[in-house]
This record gives sequence, structure tokens and C-alpha cells, in this order.
Amino acid sequence: MQADFIIIGSGSAGSAMANRLSEDPANSVIVIEYGGSDVGPFIQMPAALSYPMNMGIYDWGYRTEPEPHLGGRVLAAPRGKVIGGSSSINGMVYVRGHAEDFDTWQEQGADGWSFADVLPYFQKMETSHGGQNGWRGHSGPLHVKRGTRDNPLFQAFIEAGAQAGFELTEDYNGEKQEGFGPMEQTIYRGKRWSAANAYLKPALKRPNLRLVKGLARRIVIENGQATGVEIQRNGKPEIVKANREVIVAASAFNSPKLLMLSGIGPAGHLKEHGIEVAADRPGVGQNLQDHLELYVQQECTQPITLYSKMNLISKGLIGAEWLFFKSGIGATNHFEAAAFLRSRPGVRYPDIQYHFLPVAIRYDGTAPVEAHGFQAHVGPMRSKSRGNVRLRSADPDAAPVIRFNYMSDPSDWEDFRHCIRLTRDIFSQSAFDGFRGREIAPGEDAQSDDELDAFITEHAESAYHPCGTCRMGRADDPMSVVDPRCRVIGVDGLRVADSSVFPMITNGNLNAPSIMVGEKASDHILERQPLPRSNLQPWINPNWELSDR
Repeated sequence: MQADFIIIGSGSAGSAMANRLSEDPANSVIVIEYGGSDVGPFIQMPAALSYPMNMGIYDWGYRTEPEPHLGGRVLAAPRGKVIGGSSSINGMVYVRGHAEDFDTWQEQGADGWSFADVLPYFQKMETSHGGQNGWRGHSGPLHVKRGTRDNPLFQAFIEAGAQAGFELTEDYNGEKQEGFGPMEQTIYRGKRWSAANAYLKPALKRPNLRLVKGLARRIVIENGQATGVEIQRNGKPEIVKANREVIVAASAFNSPKLLMLSGIGPAGHLKEHGIEVAADRPGVGQNLQDHLELYVQQECTQPITLYSKMNLISKGLIGAEWLFFKSGIGATNHFEAAAFLRSRPGVRYPDIQYHFLPVAIRYDGTAPVEAHGFQAHVGPMRSKSRGNVRLRSADPDAAPVIRFNYMSDPSDWEDFRHCIRLTRDIFSQSAFDGFRGREIAPGEDAQSDDELDAFITEHAESAYHPCGTCRMGRADDPMSVVDPRCRVIGVDGLRVADSSVFPMITNGNLNAPSIMVGEKASDHILERQPLPRSNLQPWINPNWELSDR
């Protein structure tokens, strides 16, 4: 087996690159994916989103090491092991990130990845339904829409934000991220619109693109050049030869793992595992970042929440309507209202994100109380805490060692306490007067810093946004793993392009910027001129130095 380009991973970035690299019939492309089919209601039905990430057939099932600052808790760290990767098991929330995130990338050495550089790629990849004209794309493979917001609680959340003195925004993916407004979803015609549905499946109709099921064990490197990938297929090792390049798009956990198994990483760590060093890159597996969040939950005094739909009969009816008509409440992820806020005066752009949900429920689908309720998922966007990914052994079947070091920076605690108190302020506004019952979580007895810290320690959860472990930066920076064209420094013919190359985590959910990386990397791989830079200027709150709202 051989092709010009071998892409490892069919996720958000991998699917985008498979499509773009195979557009030219002269290029042959193989995508290697260990996971199986994404067909079936658990993945394709938006409201079923809590199922696939808890199913071993679709998820790698990784767990963190005990987190020392969260009382030694072991947290779930799901990544998609299926066609479409994590875009097939995620919450289908679409957030580009703030313009200043990408300007920070550029400042940190990712030259050519400023907001002006990346905005044209976001526009290229989208077909926006209802976004701000001029700022959004209208002919891309990825359909992006808003929910219907039929439940009055969505409007109450947005009104409460305005009553608390915050901004409103019609399109947080447009000119103005800051404020309360509708949340965007990668859902199209009632189905999850994953990177597989948007990019990979249409491209697989081309004769020059092939999908191969197998586990990538290592990248074959000869005389400093990546020449192929060793995969395990049908129980036997095989070499897939790359005539031009190998591109790793295997996630913030598996991309650094695969580089290290191939001899690219911190030399001392590789030698501990008996791996011959091909390139000493101390940054591989470092710089791991994520978003942590809490669920602030309130009882609802009116029987209008999704709680009434949690019984088997209702679920059966919802499933039937979705199956036959792709409509009804099975056709939404129920994240239909959002907010991006600044935590204090002197913060230039939002550093807090809200997802609002008209039910009190955990991400895994379990309810804390048998009652009607609503909740806000809230968390700081720019934690200073950093973790790492290491090898457990030289065996490619072994899960990587994942340490986030959540809450290791003292500012994280201050930020989270502020998030809880701010949410209480929003829920106390008159817009919620007709709906507000008792506080379920943290609960009215948790008021002091110590009481809130105890709640955070016990209940903070990952938002499942891992990134940063193969950081993009200047070629002369020893902690950079790839250069600004996504080329692995120290090895020819090898690139990484997925969320692991983010120098810093972006504001919001990571699916959109991961796909953007795949789009932009495709132009670098094909040695095309990048798209012309945009001259659009994002909105920055004129009061940012004086007020948080």
C-alpha cells in the first residue's frame, strides 16, 4: 500500500485534509483510522450526544492520572475512535475562538496564523445559517446553524444577562464575541454534521482517496525522512508507504504518543522506554491545555424542562420522530444559548464561557435530582495550568499517561469562584423570577471561598478540549514541535495538523479551530499561496479597562 500523502486520523483536521488534498486527481491519499463506522442513531442523532463518548466502540476510553489539585480524582478524557474522530462524539457546539487568540498564536511564534490569516479559512469551511454577513462563509462543506430556542428558559438566560448589565451579541462567531446570545451547532438537516459527513464521505467517492482501517504503531523514518507508517491491520503489521508526506492528525493525546513511539520527543523519556531517538524535541507532549467547567444547577418551578422527556416512553417517541423525520427535540444538542464574558476590568476580551441547558443533568446523561431544573456550564477560558502527555511504555497498544495538572495555578481557584458567584448573579435576575426554584448545585449552603473550593475540587469536569501537545512555533524554539507550516522540526516529510499544534487554547469549543487547522495546513502541504488576509476588525468592548460588562 502506498500513496503520496498518508493522513493518520479521520477526525476534525484529518477529514478536512483528506478532502482538500484529494481535490487534485494527481494526488493519491490514504487515511488511516483505527475506529469503525459512524453509522447509527447514537452518533447521528444530535440529542443522543451523551452516549457515544461513553461507549468503548466509539471512544478511546482514556483517563487522566489522579489529579493532585482535584483531590486525586481520575477524570475521563474521551477522544473519538470512529470515522470522524472526536467530531463524531462531541457536543456539536461551534465556536471559532476570539480574534485575539489567533493574534496570540502569532506572538508565540506561529507566524502567519494571526486572526487576519485564519479568518479566510473559517469563511472557506463554513456554510453559515443565520450568521453575520461579511464575517461568515456561505459555500463551505461545514453547515453551522442555531437552535430554535423554543424553550422560554433560553430567552430568560439571555435577558438575565442583559439585566445584569452585560452585552448581547447576535453572532459570537462574527464581529463581536462578547455577550449573551444564540449558540451555534454543527447540525444539518437534523443530523450531526461531523467532519466525516462534511468532508470525508463526499471525498471518498474519489478514486484517489482511500480509507484504511488499522492502528498506526509508528512512523517509519529513514535518514531523517518520514517514508511511511507501520500499522497493525487484521492482527499483522504492515507498512503503508508515503511517496511525499506523512501527516499526523490523531488528537492531542495520540499525536504526541505516535511521535514519541517513532523516536521524536524528549530524548531522556524515549531512552527510558528503549526507543531510538530520531529527533530530540523536548516539547513533544508538553503544553497540554484544556477547559475545566462546573455545572451551576437550579430547580425550575415550571414543568417545562427536558426532565419530563427522560422516561423511556418519551425517549422512544423522540427517537421515532428523529428516525423518520429528522425533526423534533432529537434534532438538537439542546445547547441553544451561550455567553462569552470578561471576568474583571482590565481583561481585554472574554475569558469565561457559558453553555446554557434547559435541564439539570451531567454530561454522561445522569441527573443529580429527580426534578425539573436548568443549568449553566461555566468555566474560565485561559487557565495558566499546563500538563503533559507521556508514554506508558513502548507498546503502541498502551494508553498514554495523561496529566493535566488542573487547578495547579492559584489564579484558577479565584477564577472559578468568580464564575460561580457570577452565575448566581445572572440566575437571580428578574428574567428568571417565574422559573427559579432552589439552587441544586453548588447549593445555597456553599458561600465562603473554602466551601466553593470544596465544591470545585469535587465537581469540576473537563469540557473535553485538550490541545497544545505538539506546539507550533518558531523553528529555533526548542519547545516548538512543528514550524508555522505544520512541519515537524528535525524530520523531513512529516507534519502534525490537529488541535495538538495550538500554541494556546482558544476561547470556546475546539472543533471549529481544529477543522480550520486542517484547511490551512492543506494549503501549506500543497505549497499553495495562503488565502489573502482579512482586514476585518473584531469588536473590543470600549469599557474593557474600566468594567467587566
